[in-house]
Amino acid sequence: MPTPQTPFTIVEITRRIKQILEGDFPSILVQGEISNFKHHSSGHLYFSLKDDAAQLSCVLWRSRVPSLSFVPEDGMKVVASGRITVYEPRGAYQLDAQFLRPLGVGDLQIAFEKLKQKLAAEGLFDPERKKPLPEFPERIGLVTSPTGAVIQDIKNVLRRRFPSVEVYLLPVRVQGGGAASEIANAIADFNRFGRVDVILLARGGGSMEDLWAFNEESVARAIAGSRIPVVSAVGHETDFTIADFVADMRAPTPSAAAELLVPDRRALLETVTDSWYRMREALAERLQRNRDRIGGILASHIFHRPIDLLQQRSQRVDELQRTLLRTAEHALAMNIARHAAAAGRLAGVNPRQILRRGYAIVRKSGAVVSVRKGVRKDDAVDIEFQDGSAQSIITS
Repeated sequence: MPTPQTPFTIVEITRRIKQILEGDFPSILVQGEISNFKHHSSGHLYFSLKDDAAQLSCVLWRSRVPSLSFVPEDGMKVVASGRITVYEPRGAYQLDAQFLRPLGVGDLQIAFEKLKQKLAAEGLFDPERKKPLPEFPERIGLVTSPTGAVIQDIKNVLRRRFPSVEVYLLPVRVQGGGAASEIANAIADFNRFGRVDVILLARGGGSMEDLWAFNEESVARAIAGSRIPVVSAVGHETDFTIADFVADMRAPTPSAAAELLVPDRRALLETVTDSWYRMREALAERLQRNRDRIGGILASHIFHRPIDLLQQRSQRVDELQRTLLRTAEHALAMNIARHAAAAGRLAGVNPRQILRRGYAIVRKSGAVVSVRKGVRKDDAVDIEFQDGSAQSIITS
């Protein structure tokens, strides 16, 4: 070991410091604000934790990154667990972080992520199950606190955009004990009521604890089981709840939800007026085309001389009739001639004609005998002549 007169080498003093620090701080919790955050291409996370008076360099190795339930970023206050180590090449101490959680909401964040993963695995967030919102809702079911600026903001937007829409309010608590069950029951009550076109869940901004009623499983199940489309408008634009993921639509704020739910009356009237003008012009154009067509018909030569047209058609019928008669007579004469020729040919092969020339037909037992070997001595045969027949016996 070096004496007071013997100087330390840099590596010796660095290792001494390393042994002391790592021995005294084997496992600690540190809270502070993230700064200089960097997600290195190697997968490791490098950042500093700072407070009002100091800062501490930190590293979280890539093997531990998948265990994080959130994405760290500059300005975020967190609690880090780990041990103090010394990076010898630079002689700098740092926190070898093993786990990070957001400051003050660690348990809630963990519960949020677990429920989110569970419901996602069941398909409650799938786009295919989302119900379309009505294009022109007549009645909106509002689930929110009866006090506060949220109701007034929604009414102002609806009155400005589409004043004829009706709003049915089911007042509920939107934070604290029992709030989740009241919200879930209100959704079920609107479904039993059945006279609203869409349900709006609304609440102003707040901390994660304030919004927690909208992260309860009972509210998520009620939204998923609703036959009526549900819009979630909870907190500010940067706030996300489980209700946002399950709902058929998520709006960044309650006022934005009112904007999304109803059309702008003025824009709609402009569209209707424009459509009316275009329909009127199209109808006028079509009427003019028909007028021109009728005028052309009235001005035509045929329209003014219908009798002449009928006479021409009648004359044409007479010509066709005469042609048809001539064709039929010619066809009949041809058929008569072909019949006579066929009759002559048949008469030429008639056996009776042959018998008239002195021939006879010999039959034995009804069958014609055409050769001598067909008969024997003493056979009885019939001999047919042109004027009758006679029975004979073959003698030789």
